[in-house]
Amino acid sequence: QLQLVESGGGLVQLGGSLRLACTAISMVTPVNLVYYAIGWLRQVPGLERVGGSFISAFGQTSNYEYPVKGRFTISKDNAKNTVYLQMNDLEPDDTATYYCAARRTGLGSATYTTESEYLTWGQGTRVTVSS
Repeated sequence: QLQLVESGGGLVQLGGSLRLACTAISMVTPVNLVYYAIGWLRQVPGLERVGGSFISAFGQTSNYEYPVKGRFTISKDNAKNTVYLQMNDLEPDDTATYYCAARRTGLGSATYTTESEYLTWGQGTRVTVSS
């Protein structure tokens, strides 16, 4: 069964950068992340997971929601079964718990942009941006 492990969160000052990583592992069968579309979404207490960055299974397509577009970059290293989220020019409103999520899609070019479209989630990593 696929498991996702996020890392890289922490405390950063206004305008700073962080790179989050999401690594896929399995205790039962070998994992090949090339067959999974991935999303990074974030959540603050009491609200749904939103504000995401999304990438297709093979990594050829990516898109971003408004709050992060132009500042965040999602990338996929299928050989390492890892997806990265490079976050630049961070603002206090970026403070949240960041989750990566996976959806098995084959080698398609589609991205998935809503929480309900993902079946597997990591445990989250906390990002705090101070002013």
